Amino acid sequence: MNIRRLALLAGIGLAANPAGAAHSFLVKVENTAALARPAEVIVLSWPEVLRRLPGALIDHVEVRDAAGARIAAQVTNFEPDRRTGVADQLLFQHDFAAGEKLAVFTVSRTDRPLPPFPTLTFARYVPERLDDFAWENDRIAHRTYGAGLETAAAGRSRMVSSGLDVWSKRVRYPIVDRWYLKGHNNYHVDQGEGLDMYDTGRSRGCGGTGIWDGRTLAVSHNYRRWRVLANGPIRSVFELDFDPWDAGGVRVSETKRFTVDAGHNLDQIESTFTFSPPGGALTAAIGLGKHPEAVTTRTLDGAGGWLSLWEKYRKDGQLGTAILLSPGALAGEAEDPYNYLVLARIRSGVPLRYFAGAGWSRSGDFPSAEAWNTYLASWARRLRTPVTVSLDSPQP
Repeated sequence: MNIRRLALLAGIGLAANPAGAAHSFLVKVENTAALARPAEVIVLSWPEVLRRLPGALIDHVEVRDAAGARIAAQVTNFEPDRRTGVADQLLFQHDFAAGEKLAVFTVSRTDRPLPPFPTLTFARYVPERLDDFAWENDRIAHRTYGAGLETAAAGRSRMVSSGLDVWSKRVRYPIVDRWYLKGHNNYHVDQGEGLDMYDTGRSRGCGGTGIWDGRTLAVSHNYRRWRVLANGPIRSVFELDFDPWDAGGVRVSETKRFTVDAGHNLDQIESTFTFSPPGGALTAAIGLGKHPEAVTTRTLDGAGGWLSLWEKYRKDGQLGTAILLSPGALAGEAEDPYNYLVLARIRSGVPLRYFAGAGWSRSGDFPSAEAWNTYLASWARRLRTPVTVSLDSPQP
């Protein structure tokens, strides 16, 4: 590939580069299992990008595919106030077709800032609705409940719950802000974009956690602190802190880190539990809420490490929910009056990684329980066989 071609791909002039610095390099991504992998996220270390493109700025870098088309990319910086001008990762996505084994991309510097791509993921604190925290991507939306919902100010809505709620979407664009603007009663009615049809109540909702002693589930109150670390266009990352609660004589606190990617119905969640006293291991339970008003099909795939529910509602279609654990993490299953549970052993300060999410029949993506379970089985295979990424030498 000659210099003129590289300059054309990057949309830049060579004079914009520091003297002697490279202005482009290639990224090769191998799909080792040849699976279909829609919206696969490719992650590059930003320090590695800078090693190849010295002096590159976060808004002066672009990614192009093998056909030369510019594709959506994002740079993350989880601590911008403490580390001014230093970033963490460069992210972009690719839809691997079944059987597609290799994809190649060009990462280049530009001589002017690039405009942002349309936002496909979004997360925010919602003070106007009793401290909710809400998030979404182009497929599904969620929220959980803050301290304000536990107070008298919440009136009849008052609720103690660290469960995770689901908002079902028909559309690919963001809806969280508009639905909150409509008001509580209106987003429970489908006006063309979808609705909040999911009842979290006293359950764990769609992927909430607790500590299981073999008979009962000890759970936290509503989240107390939040931090948004990244906010689109293709990945949002945020953390929620839950104050200590009693779990059979052990004081347990929890921090959840959510990673929400465009094009996916499952979010990655890393729950870090801290024990006092800290010794030994406990059993964490991750739950899917029971809904007696729905006709429910439950599927547990022990080898794949996932639990799914497919619920048929009288008026609002059918909803799939699921929990998927990292390979080898599933330690059993259980249930209580409010939840179906999967179990995992945890140690103080060591993150437990799992995935949780939902899919609605009226979104157009999941017409049946079989389609939902096929999606989960594919996710499990993707976790077991991740893509491999290699970077070629810088190009002059």
